[in-house]
Amino acid sequence: MRKAGFLIFIAWLLFRANPGFGQEQILDKGWYHLRNAGPREWSTFAKDPDRKKLLVNFKGGPNPSEHALSLRQFDVKLNWKVLLNGHAIGSLVPDEKDLMCYFKVPAGILKAENTLEVACADAQPDDIKVGDVVLHEQPLDIVLSDGQLALSVTDPDSGELIPARITITNATGTLQSFSGSPAARPGYIYTGSGTALIALPEGTYKLYAGRGFEYGVDSTTVVIKKGKRLDHKFAIKREVSTPGWVSSDTHIHTFTWSGHGDATDVERVLTIVGEGIELPIITEHNLQIDFKTVAQRQGVDRYFTPVTGNEVTTEVGHFNVFPLAPDKTEIDHRIRNWKALSESLGDRKDSKAIILNHARDIHASFRPFDPAIHLSSAGMRLDGWEFPANGMEVINSGAQQTDRMELTRDWFGMLNHGDFITPAGASDSHDVSRYIVGQARTYIRCDDEDPANLDVQQAVRNFREGNVMVSFGLLTEIEINDAYGPGELVPASDEVQISVKVAGPAWTRAESVALYANGKKIREEKIENQKAPGIKWSGSWNLTMPTHDIFLVALAEGPDNHAPYWPIGKPYQPTSPDWVGGIFGLSGAVWLDADRNAKRDAAFDYARSLQQQFSRDFAGLIQKLASYDEAVAIQVAALLHQKGENLTGTEISKALHHAAPETKSGFQRVIRELTVHRSDR
Repeated sequence: MRKAGFLIFIAWLLFRANPGFGQEQILDKGWYHLRNAGPREWSTFAKDPDRKKLLVNFKGGPNPSEHALSLRQFDVKLNWKVLLNGHAIGSLVPDEKDLMCYFKVPAGILKAENTLEVACADAQPDDIKVGDVVLHEQPLDIVLSDGQLALSVTDPDSGELIPARITITNATGTLQSFSGSPAARPGYIYTGSGTALIALPEGTYKLYAGRGFEYGVDSTTVVIKKGKRLDHKFAIKREVSTPGWVSSDTHIHTFTWSGHGDATDVERVLTIVGEGIELPIITEHNLQIDFKTVAQRQGVDRYFTPVTGNEVTTEVGHFNVFPLAPDKTEIDHRIRNWKALSESLGDRKDSKAIILNHARDIHASFRPFDPAIHLSSAGMRLDGWEFPANGMEVINSGAQQTDRMELTRDWFGMLNHGDFITPAGASDSHDVSRYIVGQARTYIRCDDEDPANLDVQQAVRNFREGNVMVSFGLLTEIEINDAYGPGELVPASDEVQISVKVAGPAWTRAESVALYANGKKIREEKIENQKAPGIKWSGSWNLTMPTHDIFLVALAEGPDNHAPYWPIGKPYQPTSPDWVGGIFGLSGAVWLDADRNAKRDAAFDYARSLQQQFSRDFAGLIQKLASYDEAVAIQVAALLHQKGENLTGTEISKALHHAAPETKSGFQRVIRELTVHRSDR
């Protein structure tokens, strides 16, 4: 920070020494929709773009010294190159947010007649907007350094400085580039010390300070004038209380070690503390890196306990494994099937957390939960592969699904199939600000008194047992009979009371909360006090104990508030041009021991027993299913399909004619899913 302050001071002195230096030439005030190729990427864009690339012709003269170019950009995903008179001066920032982008114009590039070109050579469609092009007859460091701004962020209760992320927008609400470091990107700067010194072009700006999901946001408007310095103190307080739960992002990368994205290891530790992550899992691709030393060097090691993991990046899926020893290669990533992966993992499934990442995304031409090989409703592999992990991502904020509930439904199916796996929320961030570290996160039951010395083994054990909550803007806590929570088995009783709390900061809204039994919604409430800080809703439902074991999950949902300080990224591999962002909080699963055998029995266990009992007596089997819920019927239908039975054949159709509604809907769901699978082949 001292180095950044010195550079800002030098830039300010240069400006004061040259008061007549610094003309601006507006090259194009337009705001253009560009599309490089193919059909439109998102339905929020017009069907037909304004043009394929941007060409701006302008008059000028030779530039004996460095100049600067600025433009506004929005929704950039691919590599759009910026050329000036045929010289590459950079690329647009690969970021979907609305931001101001700046480029150095080296001496000698400009002439009497000039052409600026912004174009993309990639074949994948990318809809973007670009415009407000300005040429500055000053070096870039001077352009960004009209006035200084000294900032601090404190906790008003303790009066202490705290780490934070500061967001800077200009008068139009666009993220503004500035001069400052480290962990600084257009519109954002992270501070591990609670202080930051930046410089900005002359103008009016709105700034926000926050510290991730658990804290409120403070804001201010400032007017920057040339040669002047302003000071401002932000105060943010914790609004979401999480005693006994540690905040974890189970999927974190750096450019330093993974080789893509833009976050160095130094910047990464600043983003971790700036977002309030207490148990960050460092998961570089096929590497095991220890972040303790870099955290100590940056003076932020008291805020978190880093855990060394490994994103085992195979041709048959990506799996985060932790904790592992640093610098050792323990797992073979060259395997080509899940059986070989399980053999490579050995007994780690019983001692480590193993998470299947982004199960619906395609990498190396393989999608782990591809409909051709995975029956989602039943959690059943159609190729016979056995699931090698004990956890799966239900939300990856850096690689969202078009349908944000899709992975949650996949998880429900896996639980019903008897794979008692833990849900995880993670960011998969390789960047400082394009995707926010800890935006999606996992809360793990663990002693959180000392964030610098968390009991990693306790946290990992509780993760494997399912003692978690998943947060993406909301936090949903469930408790049964005032005693049992996620991952636990509730003893049988005549009636159970399900207590639920929905929490979040004031800057997120909660619209509804629902209760799911074996993956099916059975209760729902609208939330009136949507913007309340802390507890937004609390209530309870009573439920008669069913005749067979079930799992219960609570889920709260809310809208995207489109805040510049917590932007939600668009789907990484969209399946539709239509998408609406939103937030949610998901509890872990609590099991009811309805059959009183002191163990969790999944819908699959009951289905297998029934199928063995009735064999091909479809009439008797389907009649017996009236005593069970839809999840058991789904498992029976999936088992029959697996054994080669025709679910739409005469015998089964006749037996279903007088079936219970839950039985019919279960079979119909499997039949529809199999029909879609066949049509996709």
